[in-house]
Amino acid sequence: MQVAAIVHRPMSEYAFPLDEGHFVFRLRTAKKDLKKVTFYYADRADMASELTFFPVDMPRIRTDLLYDWYEVTLKSAWERIAYYFLLDDGKEQCRFAGECFEKMNVHIERSEYFQYPFNHRADLAAVPDWVHEAVVYNIFPDSFADGKRQISRQGKQGSYLGFPSVSTYGGTLRGITDNLDYIRDMGFNCLYLNPIFAAGAYHKYDVMDYFHIDPCFGTDDNFRDLVRAAHEKGIRVIVDGVFNHVSWHHYSFQDVLKSGKESPYYDWFYDLPSPLTLPGEGEAPAYTCFAYVANMPKTNTACPSLREYFCEVGRHWIREYDVDGWRLDVANEVDDGFLRAFRQAVKQEKKDAVIIGEIWENAAHYMTGDMVDGAMNYDFRRFCTQYFAENILTAEEFDLRLSQLLMRYKQQMLPSQLNLLDGHDTCRFLTLCEGNLDKMELAILFQMTFIGMPCVFYGDEKGMDGLTEPEYRKPMPWDAASPLTPIYRQLIGLRKSHPALMRGSFETIEARGMLLHFARTWENERIDIAVNPGNVPVSLAVSGEILLQKGSACGLLEPSGYVITRSVLHGKHNL
Repeated sequence: MQVAAIVHRPMSEYAFPLDEGHFVFRLRTAKKDLKKVTFYYADRADMASELTFFPVDMPRIRTDLLYDWYEVTLKSAWERIAYYFLLDDGKEQCRFAGECFEKMNVHIERSEYFQYPFNHRADLAAVPDWVHEAVVYNIFPDSFADGKRQISRQGKQGSYLGFPSVSTYGGTLRGITDNLDYIRDMGFNCLYLNPIFAAGAYHKYDVMDYFHIDPCFGTDDNFRDLVRAAHEKGIRVIVDGVFNHVSWHHYSFQDVLKSGKESPYYDWFYDLPSPLTLPGEGEAPAYTCFAYVANMPKTNTACPSLREYFCEVGRHWIREYDVDGWRLDVANEVDDGFLRAFRQAVKQEKKDAVIIGEIWENAAHYMTGDMVDGAMNYDFRRFCTQYFAENILTAEEFDLRLSQLLMRYKQQMLPSQLNLLDGHDTCRFLTLCEGNLDKMELAILFQMTFIGMPCVFYGDEKGMDGLTEPEYRKPMPWDAASPLTPIYRQLIGLRKSHPALMRGSFETIEARGMLLHFARTWENERIDIAVNPGNVPVSLAVSGEILLQKGSACGLLEPSGYVITRSVLHGKHNL
């Protein structure tokens, strides 16, 4: 028995409640190591001298290149659970309890089992239900539009409260409003806007005023009109919150420059020297900044008055403009207490508002249900790049990475992950594909059929490319015709037409060579998807109603081919 590969952590993504009556327990083991796993549970508050344990078979739910994953969903009215795992490799049995592997004849005290101490309803992790059906369009406002199907490409040199405020291509909020019909007709039902508040640079990540729209983009009323018009078309709106840092033109930093430690805002910043001076040309700042950028000093979000200021920002744009959620810039560099406070403030204003954190790595620390609902899933992009664009992963290796994505968070948190192929901080995915539209199409197909919210950066549907900034933020090519446009429209429509693709479980059916075959199942609907990003045909047996196919015939799936089928099942099979 390969005990070194066995992993379980109580009160984590390995043991969590779905609601007040259901728990999920998981166990990871070495691949093909165990023949059987049985889950034993008891009422840990039972006053009898010995706990009475009840066995439940624990099915293997995933097998990848390295590991097997076992999972059980336990229905129980008990708030307090003591439990252990009985492991059987066909040669020996042992109990895995309290992080120890014990022989069967060893006596274990009740405190020595794994414990779920109490299922507090206040701690239940949940995400807004609408995220299951969300297909997100990410707009970089300066680069999108200033009219119906147009952008002037003429920058602006303006000012805000006496400080410069500029744009590069002239995009406006009214331009976004004018093109909501295009966004809706493509199939998108949620907008994620990069920063729109008053700021200096064209990217607007150096915020000067959190309570007003940047003059280059329009007015506060323009934004109100945009949200109202979007909602009328069934489109939600998420805005970008930049709270890890502010512009050095923000009134608080300006006051500290003037008054030093006597300023009421001195503690709003992280490790300011005294006296505070701005660096000269070519000098490094003497204060903490975002990525050492002097004009974006880092905030101290643990400061109570600053925390309340930012929480009021979160409430304000929901209360006054009815936005549907926040994307938090550099969410992994603000303190946890701020994330909890901001979430509470936002959810009190709008219960089903979503909060997405910009976290490039594994976000399990933040995905406990009390900080963020989801994260920008850059690992999704990374793995799709390696499998679809670069072909450096086999299907087995890709499936191993899918296990990382599927098992790293509590089950109910997966639908709110923002699955992107590219964005405002990355090169365009089509560039990674070296312009190969077949590779791009397969990646889009996977993006639209995986668990989580698909997020498309403006212009990807027009075939936009770009390796570096500002190339990948260039103006929307409104007049461009691209074969990717109908592909996006078709695959978004496919996702939105089938509940299994929006809400279903995910099961890998086969990962062989470059062939990946997986299924999404919800209630009585099962959708099977098979893709072949390799350069040789692979054998494939399919059944069910064919919904879409390319390069599939006579039991073979050709290079760059795919097939999607639908089957009707008896009974319900829910995530």
